[in-house]
Amino acid sequence: MNKTYNFAFFDEGSKREIRRATLKAIAIPGYQVPFASREMPIGRGWGTGGLQLTLSLIGKDDVLKVIDQGSDESVNAVNIKKLVSDTTGVRTTDRTKEASLIQSRHRVPEVPLQRDQILILQVPLPEPLRNFEPSEHETKKLHAEREYSGAWLMLFEQIMKYGIMATDADHPVMVHDRYVMAPSPIPRFDNAKLDGNEALILLGAGREKKVYAVPPYTNVSSLAFDDYEFEIESFANHACILCGSNDVFLDELVDEESGETYFQCNDTSNCLEMVNQKQSLGVN
Repeated sequence: MNKTYNFAFFDEGSKREIRRATLKAIAIPGYQVPFASREMPIGRGWGTGGLQLTLSLIGKDDVLKVIDQGSDESVNAVNIKKLVSDTTGVRTTDRTKEASLIQSRHRVPEVPLQRDQILILQVPLPEPLRNFEPSEHETKKLHAEREYSGAWLMLFEQIMKYGIMATDADHPVMVHDRYVMAPSPIPRFDNAKLDGNEALILLGAGREKKVYAVPPYTNVSSLAFDDYEFEIESFANHACILCGSNDVFLDELVDEESGETYFQCNDTSNCLEMVNQKQSLGVN
């Protein structure tokens, strides 16, 4: 551990302020709580919101996992792990089951989370109503009045234009039948994992200075119409080229030599565990 830094980088006052905002967010599921976002040694937009939540919550006995777009070894994930490890001395891991704190960008892990775990999602744009209402003052009023006709109209216009709800990632969700929430840019495939999850899910936006939360066992439903149901990405008739999984989120890649397309697990650590498990059982 680098002794020139305070434990977990922040001073104790900063950590208390972020924890207070976090507790308020947990008490009001889906509600965006403002907080005094600090300057960080990484640029805003690179995960400072999630990193501040991690640093305010982490203890000496925690085990940290950091994911960036499904990978534990991306530059962003490695640098965040190094900063937290250097200023706390905590152990890091790639295995989801071993981690007590999981900071993630763009993915909910494939391995189901447990009640003693906390998932922290990095969020670039926390306001789900921003596409049709630029005023922060007005969006606060819309949330207070539970006036979400704009969000429904946005989905309706997509259906009229494309024939489907074309949100791709970050499809808005209703939390605890009260607040419409941006689930961070996770794929639609991961939206269902938010519903009734055993783990506490925290979402932090450093640039927008907001935190919000989905407490364990909270109802979360994706916005959809009765005659246009919410649909996740389809990987029918495809499987991971490495581990053979066909029930996980897959990346479609192109072989540079042959030009052929193939599919591979997006969650790289889960894929590696599946490969090792098959090899130990002697399954090809």
